[in-house]
Amino acid sequence: MRTVSTALFHSVDGVVESPHLWQLDAFDDELGAAMNAALAEIDTVLLGRVTYEQWASYWPDNDTDDFGAFINPVDKLVASRTLQGDLAWKNSRLIDGDLVESVSALKRTEGGTISVCGSISVVRQLLFAGVLDSLMLMTHPVVAGSGRHLFEPGDPLTRLALVDVYRTSAGNVVSTYARRGS
Repeated sequence: MRTVSTALFHSVDGVVESPHLWQLDAFDDELGAAMNAALAEIDTVLLGRVTYEQWASYWPDNDTDDFGAFINPVDKLVASRTLQGDLAWKNSRLIDGDLVESVSALKRTEGGTISVCGSISVVRQLLFAGVLDSLMLMTHPVVAGSGRHLFEPGDPLTRLALVDVYRTSAGNVVSTYARRGS
């Protein structure tokens, strides 16, 4: 059975939206190495519509760095209620039907890790439905001040187990959680 994971940049005050605006000097070599190790396990990426549209306008022409070399050839599944038809970005296709049902079925197939990249809404849906197996938060030593949070008031009680934690030389704290009991 395949696993579904995500890794999100996270500020001390809980912001996960637009990390390029606040992570700046805290992205260090250790964090880059951890990300590259995680990418080596992934063979399918899940994206929401917004992330897909942002990335599809940039990455297809930028494959010279490690992430570009990874994201362009990998299979990309896009969760969207508004996009239709064939998607222009190589190896991208729309999820047909319900997100949770589709990803649950995909987990039962052979293959590597399925990773949700960005796409806060997709992460939330899969986490609260019990489909997300691994949640990595890379907390940068910064207060972002504004932006979307992963967790919101009124979210359902969800118990997690800390499976790994370490600190990088720039002061990032990388915490990996699994659903308790999984």
